[in-house]
Amino acid sequence: MSEPVAHGLGPTGVFLGTFTPRLDDKGRLILPAKFRGRLASGLVATRGLDRCVFLFPLDEFAVVHDRLRKAPLENKRARDYLRNFLGHAQDDIPDKQGRILLSGALRGYAGIDREVAVVGMGSRVEIWDAATWEQYLVDGEEDYAATAAEVFDDM
Repeated sequence: MSEPVAHGLGPTGVFLGTFTPRLDDKGRLILPAKFRGRLASGLVATRGLDRCVFLFPLDEFAVVHDRLRKAPLENKRARDYLRNFLGHAQDDIPDKQGRILLSGALRGYAGIDREVAVVGMGSRVEIWDAATWEQYLVDGEEDYAATAAEVFDDM
């Protein structure tokens, strides 16, 4: 039998898979058990792209923040992006049950009510309104192969 992986992410060491928990009446999300170890020491939630919420472990957020802080203050688009990304960010430490509170502002931005999709995205987690996530998958299915070619050509 193999040793358990300390970060709780499985053998790949990255966030993978889709989970469909529900928010409780207070707007708290129970993180998937598979993700809790990596997020237990703290996380940052903020506006993601495409109307989802990004969750970053603290070390990954530090990497993103380091890239963002290099943006020139004279660049209005950079300032606008930083205001949205950092101005709506919240840091949190999950409680003993693995719950975090998603702010009303983040829930409103992503259109999240109760049903959510929690999606592992390698170095981060995305939280979507479940119906929006399903529609995103349906809408993007035809472009999946073409997008893969484009993404891998850019690497």
